[in-house]
Amino acid sequence: MIQLTINGEARQFDQSINIAQFIDQNNLQGKRIAIERNGEIVPRSQYAEQYLVDGDKLEVVVAVGGG
Repeated sequence: MIQLTINGEARQFDQSINIAQFIDQNNLQGKRIAIERNGEIVPRSQYAEQYLVDGDKLEVVVAVGGG
């Protein structure tokens, strides 16, 4: 089990997942998002390669359009 902090809130997962899996599990696919892991922006091209580990801190920002 791993514990992550996501947008300031503690969450637990049964096993390590990559960022692409995290996006799928949280229904964020197809949305314009930016993900910061431990203070560094993760490029979209690395989502499948970046596995989350116990103690990671994520900030997830979803772009909202408006006019």
